[in-house]
Amino acid sequence: MSQHFSTGSVGHTLTLMSGVWHDHVEIFDLAGSPLAWDEQSGTPGAAPFDNLVYVEFDGSTYRQTNVTFRGRPPHVRSFAGTLRDGVLVFDRLGPDAPEHIGVSGGYGVLFYIPRAVDEAWQRYSEPDCIRLLGPGQRIRTTILYRGGVAARTLAANGYKITPMGDRRVPWDPRGPDGPVHPAPGETTVFKKEEERHHG
Repeated sequence: MSQHFSTGSVGHTLTLMSGVWHDHVEIFDLAGSPLAWDEQSGTPGAAPFDNLVYVEFDGSTYRQTNVTFRGRPPHVRSFAGTLRDGVLVFDRLGPDAPEHIGVSGGYGVLFYIPRAVDEAWQRYSEPDCIRLLGPGQRIRTTILYRGGVAARTLAANGYKITPMGDRRVPWDPRGPDGPVHPAPGETTVFKKEEERHHG
């Protein structure tokens, strides 16, 4: 599939990322000290923890499902998007969510970011940088902003388990059978404050 995309493009890197990854996720304060609890995230919980990350990309549609399997209770979260004019455009993540996009930072590097800095960005933002380090290795780093202020950082070191992301791995806590990607859920982290109290 990568022959259809120029080297370093979003489509090329998504093709290289396709498969199932084991990510080991660590959380840090702004000075670099490890945190044992991630309280300000959209999915608060203990740290460190481990995810299975299923990635499928058919050249147009992108689907990702994260399944926590160690360090926290099992949890599943799915995302989806479409490649438009060479940029990955994610489906809306929830009420009042800004448009999120995936853009290239060169060969093997993607940024997942809000397209525009707006009021939703002030409420919550967690821009990601994903870098492929070599065959079957990657790192995802992010900074979390709450109320427009930097709150903590995150590093997920991953290695690829299998190049195909269309089947569950045997140790998936959901069991080995069944669909890989549930319908994407909605997050309320972008919701306006007045709607939180009256909605």
